[in-house]
Amino acid sequence: MIGGTRIVSFVALATAAAAGVVGTGCGKADLKSGAAADTSAPKAATATGAGKDKITIAVIAKSSNNPVFLAARTGAEAAAKDLSAKNHITVTVNWLTPPQEDGQVQAQRIQQAVNDGVDAILISCSDASKLTGAINDAVDRGVAVMTFDSDAPQSKRFAYYGVDDVKTGRETMAELAKLMNGKGKVAILAGNQNAPNLQHRVQGVKEEAAKYPGITIAGVFNHTETPQDATAEVVRVDNAYPDIGGWAMIGGWPLFTQSLLTDIDPKRIKVVAVDALPAELAYIDKGVVPVLLAQPVYQWGYIGVETIVDKLHFKKDVPQIIPMELVRVTKANLGEWARQLKAWGFTDVPAAYLAK
Repeated sequence: MIGGTRIVSFVALATAAAAGVVGTGCGKADLKSGAAADTSAPKAATATGAGKDKITIAVIAKSSNNPVFLAARTGAEAAAKDLSAKNHITVTVNWLTPPQEDGQVQAQRIQQAVNDGVDAILISCSDASKLTGAINDAVDRGVAVMTFDSDAPQSKRFAYYGVDDVKTGRETMAELAKLMNGKGKVAILAGNQNAPNLQHRVQGVKEEAAKYPGITIAGVFNHTETPQDATAEVVRVDNAYPDIGGWAMIGGWPLFTQSLLTDIDPKRIKVVAVDALPAELAYIDKGVVPVLLAQPVYQWGYIGVETIVDKLHFKKDVPQIIPMELVRVTKANLGEWARQLKAWGFTDVPAAYLAK
């Protein structure tokens, strides 16, 4: 069970919630696509007239070596295929994500996408301050821009899809406080210090930690968002602060390698992390990380593309904020979550977890 409901129910409700505000009209959940299948008649454009029948979308995530964004790419490409077939239009996804996180490079990729003649851009912002101007320029030149995961709220983007980051930080710390019995020293693993979504998650962790007189924050530890750099930072901090009793990982970067399975002593250090992709599931299974708070990252791409098609083809009004809810993953629902990842197209889900 996940949050009191089965995974199938979660997907249906989560997607229906997004589709409801986006106006897609959903029926039974389709686990293979991660979206809700529409069993109704084909949708017609609004009274304002038919929109674009050929839509090219540039997807610019933070980095192409981060598994969460590769999952978003899979979702975006699946949505493009599904929506093209369903609506007799042509939806194309161009992956323009830089190999490493770099807000300036993302700004260049926005300009490249505009020059290439794309109709829309779906972007996760590494640094809102460096991207707001580029987003505004793209919109001024007739390109629709939507953000996901990490927003640029002061820009002219038409919508944002993702979790409430302050709430995510609070939930991470609340779970960790339970494991630590409300006392001890906590380190916050925080990734890119310029990413607005991560800044807000740190804020949420600190706000929640303040509710517990017995808990102190040892520090906020930033790093390059690769599994290797994140792992090195955890090991460095653990050595420098031997009295740390817990890690609030607002991203699951170090858990994409298996190194910390032996480097972290779960009897001494408690860990709660955001995200729960296949490579991270061993940490749940071995008890090293008792709780993972999963973002349905496949949906970033799927719902993002679906929303853009609603705006450009169906000419629908869409909300500026489309919420994504976290899924609490523990040993109790490890198998169920593993099967959901498999249904979303992940090919590296360990078979042992699928059978649980």
